[in-house]
Amino acid sequence: MSLIVSVHSFRGGTGKSNTTASLAVVLAQQGKRVAIVDTDIQSPGLHVPFGFGAEDLHRSINQFLHGECGIAEVAVDVSERIGALPEGGALLLVPASIKASEITRVLREGYDVGLLQQGFQSLLDDLELDVLIIDTHPGLNEETLLSLTLSDVLLLVLRPDQQDFQGTAVTVEIARLLEVPDMLLILNKLPSQMDGEAVRQQVESTYRVPLGACLPMDEGIAMNASSRPFVLAQPEHPWSERVRQLAHRVLAGP
Repeated sequence: MSLIVSVHSFRGGTGKSNTTASLAVVLAQQGKRVAIVDTDIQSPGLHVPFGFGAEDLHRSINQFLHGECGIAEVAVDVSERIGALPEGGALLLVPASIKASEITRVLREGYDVGLLQQGFQSLLDDLELDVLIIDTHPGLNEETLLSLTLSDVLLLVLRPDQQDFQGTAVTVEIARLLEVPDMLLILNKLPSQMDGEAVRQQVESTYRVPLGACLPMDEGIAMNASSRPFVLAQPEHPWSERVRQLAHRVLAGP
């Protein structure tokens, strides 16, 4: 059975896309056939950790949404960029366009959100995926609601910040109304001065949602500057180990 995982945050700046990239790498390293889709069409960035610039993206999800190609034609195999993988392991990227003209076109014309559902199913079938990971646009909009509705697992990324806490509460409530089967919190950028266990107890009791990972704030992560997935840059780092534990939890189910 294929697994659909949505990674979402109520606000920008949580480190959502970098966490998504590293999680996808870990799952591929575990022998899974994985695709990640950048649906943050207004402010795309998932292509950056895999070494793509604007000039490298010959096709994007934008073209699929405007009926110019099939979504499987957009997928780029980035397996070789992350190193040797076990048998069956693969990682594919469905990027969004970083071109100003394409972003402007989406803002001006919009797109049929229903096409995304068709596209996700096509990716699962045509690429024979084990895991499809959807990197969503921050906040709540029609695209986000569709992603939540289709998800087997919802990962909510937040920082230890009151604005994040309040916005995440809204998302959790909506996800419950939509009956998302499995939901996990990812607390990111936790300062070393904070008591991680106390924060864990606080967020789990507040939201009644398990904490899938508590990821520390670290200068090395900032210095990496999205140049590559951090689990590849520093695989022995505690942050990377916690992402591996998160991957295990995602696959294990509730």
